Amino acid sequence: MLEHIMEEPNFWDSTEKAQGYVKELKNLKDIIDGYDFLKGQYEDIETLIEIGNEENDDSLIPEIEEALKKFIENLEELRLNTLLSDEYDKYNAILTLHAGAGGTESCDWASMLARMYQKWADKKGYTTEILDYLDGEEAGFKSITIQINGINAYGHLKSEHGVHRLVRISPFNAAGKRQTSFVSCDIMPDIEEDTGIEIDEDDLRIDTYRSSGAGGQHVNKTSSAIRITHIPTGIVVQCQNERSQFQNKDKAMQMLKAKLYLLKKQENREKESGIRGEVKEIGWGNQIRSYVMQPYTMVKDHRTNMEVGNAQSVLDGNIDPFINEYLKWINIKSTNETQNQNI
Repeated sequence: MLEHIMEEPNFWDSTEKAQGYVKELKNLKDIIDGYDFLKGQYEDIETLIEIGNEENDDSLIPEIEEALKKFIENLEELRLNTLLSDEYDKYNAILTLHAGAGGTESCDWASMLARMYQKWADKKGYTTEILDYLDGEEAGFKSITIQINGINAYGHLKSEHGVHRLVRISPFNAAGKRQTSFVSCDIMPDIEEDTGIEIDEDDLRIDTYRSSGAGGQHVNKTSSAIRITHIPTGIVVQCQNERSQFQNKDKAMQMLKAKLYLLKKQENREKESGIRGEVKEIGWGNQIRSYVMQPYTMVKDHRTNMEVGNAQSVLDGNIDPFINEYLKWINIKSTNETQNQNI
């Protein structure tokens, strides 16, 4: 079907739409290639087992075990990709970090998390783009917004939404005391098409400011960065990445519409299930994950109970174990809720 659409003479009339089809077709072909690769691995393992049995050759056991281990890993990866079936899972992601309780230490923690997500994106073959940031007074970021581009970026990173807690001996504490810091992580899909969300101009407060980043004389002389506040909900979006105020406003409005759309979907879900949401502060007791650097090292997800002992490896971008466990957890939770509603 997609290939027929791509063969139409007017296919490239809309570049954005065409690129979306190309991306979707590549994603589907990757799934098929993944299945074919798994099938080949399985057949190779069967052949090795048959040879080992026929020739009574125990020396093949380590090779079979290694092949089986790789097969299980690839099967699990393919299975997890089938869980990425929500409406916007395949989209690019926009990730915003806000430093919370902890002052300079929390600003530094925000920069550590930004590095972690950028490292993770690099490992996945994704690209990253900083849309907006506000430097901390001494170190790190008070806030930073990063766009992560790649198939299923949002589907993977929706697991990161929430408060992240760091426990370590702070380099900013002269007494060398252990300190706890918090950063909130907000994730939304980069929705480019029309979501049907209409925004009243009277509900907006639009502020301009000078970009924080290095951009030469252009940045210093013009207030091209945009901050939009949606007064009824209190939602704030910012963009300073583009070169013109007009482009920054367009991107900020796109982000605002995505946030309002997700908020509407959440309200509908809560209404249907009778669940009432609550606004949580960026602080103690609200964290989804803890990163402990002293007196021992461990990263623990408080939703899935997934634990990893090598905290530095996680901070170097190896967060897939947490993402994968979350996808399994949320899928089971969703299935149970559906079954309970049908009783």
